[in-house]
Amino acid sequence: MKLAIMQPYFFPYIGYWQLIYAADNFVLYDNIEYSKNSWFNRNNILKNGDKSLFTIPLKKESDKLNVDNRNISNEASNHIKKILRQIKSDYSKAPYFNETFPIIEEIFNYNEINLFKYIYNSISIICKHLEIITKITISSNIDIDHTLKSQEKVLAINKELNAKTYINSSGGIKLYSIEDFKDQNIDLVFLESEVPAYRQFKEKFIPYLSIIDVMMFNSRDEVKNMLKKYKLK
Repeated sequence: MKLAIMQPYFFPYIGYWQLIYAADNFVLYDNIEYSKNSWFNRNNILKNGDKSLFTIPLKKESDKLNVDNRNISNEASNHIKKILRQIKSDYSKAPYFNETFPIIEEIFNYNEINLFKYIYNSISIICKHLEIITKITISSNIDIDHTLKSQEKVLAINKELNAKTYINSSGGIKLYSIEDFKDQNIDLVFLESEVPAYRQFKEKFIPYLSIIDVMMFNSRDEVKNMLKKYKLK
């Protein structure tokens, strides 16, 4: 069984979805500390030929709380309406706007204030749309010592779920020891994304934008094909 583990990001770039697609079981961290410099409640889309950041506002709470204890601001609805207006304005002439915007609108308008549940819903909907059948497991439901950190926690999750292969994004090469995983009879491999550039209006290609951008400029079949454009090393 191939396992992957990741933080819950909101509308992440295509490499995140490749990681889900490549795994048999995808563990989504809920009991992990929120970081305002991460991608839990924000991402980049295209605006006037360049990337533009949108952010879902959160309640003013300690940044040391876990993601499942953070909440969306009570005043977020007006901000979300503004984001949707921006997306509609920026992408209304994109070739797959009519197919994509209703999905994006449904996700943004999901009636939930808990940040983790809000993100989990978005991931579930896009997985369904792209016909990704990977099992998604919430980390706090796994019977391990959740005080463990870093590699030790990842190893514990792998062992508890009987993983034979652990897939990590290529950015984590320096974080893990292949030998330590091998000692536990687990193969450690890294996913290297190979998504080609695609046409974004007439501007130069801006990579690593939200899956929103990918879906606006590519058909569902084309996006599904992109999911396969990776190597495991």
